[in-house]
Amino acid sequence: MKRGFIILSVITACLLAYAGYQALVVAPTERTMGDVQRIFYYHVPSAWTAFLLFFINFVASVQFLASAKPSRQAVAKWIVIAIAIIGVIAAFLPAVQEQLKSTGMRPSALATTVLMLPVFYFLIGKWFPGQRLDMLAVTAAEVGVVFCTVVLVTGPIWARPVWGIWWATGDIRLTSTLVLWLIYVSYLVLRRFSNSAQTQMLAAALAVFGALDVPLVYFSIWFFRTQHPQPVIGGGGSIDPRMLHILLINWVSFLCFAFLVCWARFRLELLRRQVEDEYAMESLGEAASTGARASLPLKRNAS
Repeated sequence: MKRGFIILSVITACLLAYAGYQALVVAPTERTMGDVQRIFYYHVPSAWTAFLLFFINFVASVQFLASAKPSRQAVAKWIVIAIAIIGVIAAFLPAVQEQLKSTGMRPSALATTVLMLPVFYFLIGKWFPGQRLDMLAVTAAEVGVVFCTVVLVTGPIWARPVWGIWWATGDIRLTSTLVLWLIYVSYLVLRRFSNSAQTQMLAAALAVFGALDVPLVYFSIWFFRTQHPQPVIGGGGSIDPRMLHILLINWVSFLCFAFLVCWARFRLELLRRQVEDEYAMESLGEAASTGARASLPLKRNAS
């Protein structure tokens, strides 16, 4: 594991360096906004990475809630399968295709996106059984909040010279992103400061609720009038092929970095829980031995 982590660290460092060079030096300068537009290569990949991590947190939380009872697991499994089937069929209905034209999304792309739900669901359930689901959920949430924070910081920095203000009050994209960040910060606060036996279940339920805000953030600029720029991919937008190429390079480098951090954080969480379990077992053993020694004089007196 150490060897694989080191190799991935080297690859990620090289990718980040190469992506940074491409974004800051090679990428063409946008004619209207100038060099400040280069924040785009960090702002957008950070948002996409945060959405992916929150999606993983959502799937892991649903799996964890369903794992409480075998019957609940079976129901959740069939619900996921049904959603995938209905979503694929709906993507090719004429009425849905008409709606997709306004967003620039192809039916095949929507069907593929819907199919990712059961794929993620069953893979996560297979690779992270039991308590590992909860560890994966908290890991994805922590790293996702970091990337969402980058989005909230880089957005106003980009907006200030372009809009003339740091924050557009009432803008649905900005407000929903801030709400999403607050929900997952609340999730982490609950995990950190609550010692209840139901903390894990409550946190998982909060994560499922918070994930509902992700589609609102993503589709807000398509269905609401907002000051935020329209999407450059889909929705009738366009982007220079060189910019798109560099954007994807940065996203790949961010994904590798996120995976690296999640790997280290998951390992740390696993070790922490192992230490807590061993400490609890030692405490129980000491309590049992103390109780046995305390009852020994009583037995002698009785004899």
